[in-house]
Amino acid sequence: MIITIDGPAGAGKSTVSRALATRLGYRYLDTGALYRAVTLVALETGQEPLAVAEAGAWRERLLDPALRSDAVDAAVSGVSCRPEIRDALRGAQREFLAAGDAVAEGRDIGSVVWPQAELKVWLDASPEERRRRRAAERGEEAGETALERDRLDAAQMIVPPDSVRVETDGLAVDEVIEAIVQLAEERA
Repeated sequence: MIITIDGPAGAGKSTVSRALATRLGYRYLDTGALYRAVTLVALETGQEPLAVAEAGAWRERLLDPALRSDAVDAAVSGVSCRPEIRDALRGAQREFLAAGDAVAEGRDIGSVVWPQAELKVWLDASPEERRRRRAAERGEEAGETALERDRLDAAQMIVPPDSVRVETDGLAVDEVIEAIVQLAEERA
C-alpha cells in the first residue's frame, strides 16, 4: 500500500510520516530531502540546480545533516518551486514508490507524483499552530516562518480531490498516526 501525506509547512507531515512508516513497517520517502539535497549540492558547487537534479549527485547527500542548515532553508523554496526541477526528481520518487509499501510526504505526492495511492492524506493545522511548530523546530519565537514557506511553495501545494483531510491542531502525534492507521485499515 502507498500512503501519501501532503500539506503545508508545519502541519506535522515529517513527524507523522516517519512515525507512521515505522509503525506500519513501510519505507519512508521524504520528498523535501530530495529538494534540500539538490539545493545543498548547488550551493556547495555553484552548479545550476537543474544540472544537479539531472545528474543525480544529490542522491549521496540525502542523509547529510547540512540539509537542515540555514543556508539550505533560505534557498530550498527557490529550487523546489521550479517545474523543471520537480520534473527531474519525479522519476526518482516514482521509482521508490513503485516498489510498494511506503509512506511518502510532500506537497504534491498524492496529486502529481503518485495519484494512484491507495490512501491520500492532506495533513493540516491552523496557521497559528503551524507557526508555533515551525518556530519550535528551529528554536525561535513563533513568527511567520510557516506562512512564508506556504507563500513560497503555494504552486506545489495541490490538495488531491480524493484525499482525506486530517486536522492536527490539539492532537498528539500518536493520535494522528492512529487516525491514519484506521484509514489505511479501511482501504486494505
